[in-house]
Amino acid sequence: MLQETIEPAWLDAFESVLARCALQKGDTVAVLSESQSRPILPQLARLAAARLGAQVFDLVLPSAFTSTLPVARSTGASPVLRQIQPVVSALAASTLVVDCTVEGLMHAPELPAILKGGARVLYVSNEHPEALARLLPDDRIEALVKEHVKRLRGAREMRVTSPAGTDLTISLQGAVCGGNWGYTTRPGTMTHWPGGLALAFPAAGSVDGTLVLAEGDVNLTFKRYLERPVTLRVERDHVTRIEGSGVDAELMRSYIAAWGDREAYAVSHVGYGLNAAARWDSMALYDKRDFNGTELRAFAGNFLYSTGANEVAGRHTAGHFDLPLRHCTVQLDGRTVVDNGTLLE
Repeated sequence: MLQETIEPAWLDAFESVLARCALQKGDTVAVLSESQSRPILPQLARLAAARLGAQVFDLVLPSAFTSTLPVARSTGASPVLRQIQPVVSALAASTLVVDCTVEGLMHAPELPAILKGGARVLYVSNEHPEALARLLPDDRIEALVKEHVKRLRGAREMRVTSPAGTDLTISLQGAVCGGNWGYTTRPGTMTHWPGGLALAFPAAGSVDGTLVLAEGDVNLTFKRYLERPVTLRVERDHVTRIEGSGVDAELMRSYIAAWGDREAYAVSHVGYGLNAAARWDSMALYDKRDFNGTELRAFAGNFLYSTGANEVAGRHTAGHFDLPLRHCTVQLDGRTVVDNGTLLE
């Protein structure tokens, strides 16, 4: 396990990202964390904001636990705000919210009110600071993500195939498409660090076909490289069968069934990674507690398929899988953007 003491390089990294968020002297920065947050992340955020001359305050909330549901991981929907209005109001009135909660506010129900107040939100993924410093956003990534989001918004269909047997058709009509590059300068917007993703949340009834998770693909909910293939049959958005033998398939069947919720089988979002600095093999080099896995969602050329909540399709559930796949070919209206796992220029 890596140590988590403040290192100059890590503080410099936080200062660099906050500066890219157009933080100015005198701006108000809320550093949001919870009792189970990685302590060094809010510490670094607080010091970096102070270096830039901002007015900084901490909001620390108790983490939420439940004994009536399965363990939830990788949801992107932190439950810690609990609709507490004074907390939401304080965040909404801030110039910048540095979100250091474990799961992040990306899909939290309170996020729209925070953004409506004009705050911009930076979710710092629950990674070891070494990984965050290694994945600093650069000048190129913003333009690259915007170009691919534009492509997604202009396309009617995504087709995904692979040598392992994936053949998935995704209608993009009615989808909400977006992306992030690791920083944000516009009030009322959110991003996460590390960044480098282009995603679509499809409308209801938009996804059909076969998704084959091959050896070496990733189940980020379990923080596990697959050792044996797993085949997902998808009909009108929902996984109808999980085929395969061995622990990987058994774990998926067991966990998704534990929610007792049909929506846990449905598609959440689809997209592909754009970050050339992110690495597929990095998960092998960290202990599970050191690692959240945003890097594997963003590595260039991966196809990311996720199950669970999808507000665009009107589906809500805490069950969630993030599944980055290698060696896929992704086409938008017949034009290839990822060729056998390689992002095309």
